[in-house]
Amino acid sequence: MSSPDPRALPAPAASRRGRTRELLDTPRSFAAWTLAHGLQRALIQRGARKGDLISRMVMDPSLRADPFAAYEELRGRGVISANGLISASVDHAVCNEVLRNDAFGTAGGQGELPKPLQWLHHKVIDPDTLGPVDPPSMLAVDPPLHTRYRKQVARAFTARKVGRMGDRVEDVAAALLDDIAAAGADDFDLIDRYASQLPVTVIADLLGVPERDRGRLLELGNEAAITLDPGLTWPQFRQAERALREMHTWFRGHVESLIANPGDDLISQLVLLDGDDRLDPVELHQVGLLVLAAGFETTVNLIGNAVALLDRHPDQLQWLLAHPDGWGNAVDEVLRHQSPVQLTLRIALRDTEVAGKHFAPGHGILLYLGGANRDPAVFTDPDDFDVTRDNADAHLAFSAGVHYCLGASLARLEAAVALRALYERFGDLHVSGTPERRPTRVLRGYERLPVRASVTSREAVNSG
Repeated sequence: MSSPDPRALPAPAASRRGRTRELLDTPRSFAAWTLAHGLQRALIQRGARKGDLISRMVMDPSLRADPFAAYEELRGRGVISANGLISASVDHAVCNEVLRNDAFGTAGGQGELPKPLQWLHHKVIDPDTLGPVDPPSMLAVDPPLHTRYRKQVARAFTARKVGRMGDRVEDVAAALLDDIAAAGADDFDLIDRYASQLPVTVIADLLGVPERDRGRLLELGNEAAITLDPGLTWPQFRQAERALREMHTWFRGHVESLIANPGDDLISQLVLLDGDDRLDPVELHQVGLLVLAAGFETTVNLIGNAVALLDRHPDQLQWLLAHPDGWGNAVDEVLRHQSPVQLTLRIALRDTEVAGKHFAPGHGILLYLGGANRDPAVFTDPDDFDVTRDNADAHLAFSAGVHYCLGASLARLEAAVALRALYERFGDLHVSGTPERRPTRVLRGYERLPVRASVTSREAVNSG
């Protein structure tokens, strides 16, 4: 009898041993939730009940669904607002300055907590449930650790390597559209059938993920993505924690397989590092899983947001069909107008000043990238969607400074190729039902986007 493949994902239903461990781990998990989310949630809820705008922007579901009026209300209060607990800004100049200023950072994850509570959180959290905002994730560490991790991953995202991936992205897009056409149905969910499948295939190739595991990893990544949001409920936290545990279990087996049979993928390269460059198991998990999740999260949202915008602006779509060299700028306009990442948090690492406001060490500022990208001081008629906008690329959708998104060029490439190929194949594609937005606050995208198109085979298109 052959031994099981260590990379194979476990069944979604937990084993008896897994259930027992989960029960034993509940006090530890509850402590981790209390420190990272529970205390924060109670304070935010109290602020929201008192009418505080910053608190309402976090807790009010209606403002999560459509935050732009709240962004403008915040803008009207000045370039930086504060509520006694935290500051916030939708000002492009302020956001850009803070992101690039080494006086601010992530402060090691949960940096908004007092140091003793931050230390306690790092002690109680289970390494097998570490998420994207927990160190040593690159999202949660500052230089020099961040510099060390980024150096190892950057080799996979050089301009030359991304440029060479263009043909592969086009092949994946064509194959997915062929599958949609072969199914023969005029109605389909764009997210499920196309927007999610293209980036997960590309990033899985980059990381050496077996094809059989990609669908489940996509599901798990979607479940874990909510950990980016502040103030999660206990059930939300537990659901995300289970997804993270399953991802870590899979990744451990994947690494064992690559140690035995390394390939030319990024994870194999990281596994084979030695000397001072070598990553310990926890670092390897956090770096690898972050690249995997970030590699499809932003691009899925970007493609879905683009299709929804173009459906509401058919004149813009017609212009793009007549000017296919404009897709790159159109992608930047989507990133600006409907930023896939709406906000990020920075903590003052030392006494500093921004826009005349003093920041003491440990004070946090919420940077609303989705609001900064509609700053009228930078973008003319910022609420208008204009694929010909001459400074569309001045957005902060990929952050700035040391935490600028490593995969930005790949995301732009994937989105431009995916959208051009989609509309060249299905020129009459349009939204046919009620889209469902994701329930996340930090990530802005669609859970479901029903579309309709006259589905024909590629052969028929080519013969026409």
